[in-house]
Amino acid sequence: MAGSKVKQDMPPQGGYPSFDYKRNLPKRSLSGYSMFGIGIGVLMFGYWRLFKWNRERRRMQIEEMEARIALMPLLQAEHDRRTLQILRENLEEEAIVMKDVPGWKVGESIYHTARWVSPPSEELFYLRPREELLHQRFGFLSYV
Repeated sequence: MAGSKVKQDMPPQGGYPSFDYKRNLPKRSLSGYSMFGIGIGVLMFGYWRLFKWNRERRRMQIEEMEARIALMPLLQAEHDRRTLQILRENLEEEAIVMKDVPGWKVGESIYHTARWVSPPSEELFYLRPREELLHQRFGFLSYV
């Protein structure tokens, strides 16, 4: 073994190229102060839009309330007209049903007062089908 020659690895002619050992960080974009400023700007813009929308919504609510107030007498008159019509029909039916009962007074008030007392829905619809009473109380709800 003493006779074998070992060939040692040597660098190439001209040497190895230089090795890049420095940190290669990406270029920074915005500083912390600029991002903070942009965040405050976006926040202020959002608050401005929120206040503007709240003002508009409040204006629309006032307009809707004024419309309801304007329509209230009409709706109350329609309700009173319907109530009086049902009461008249009930009195006619009561007169037919109770004609053979002695001492029965048709339309006698149960409230013992001279003032007008709006009758409850049970009193209005006691001679009608139950569906009409449910419709009067609950509107267009459907029951299964």
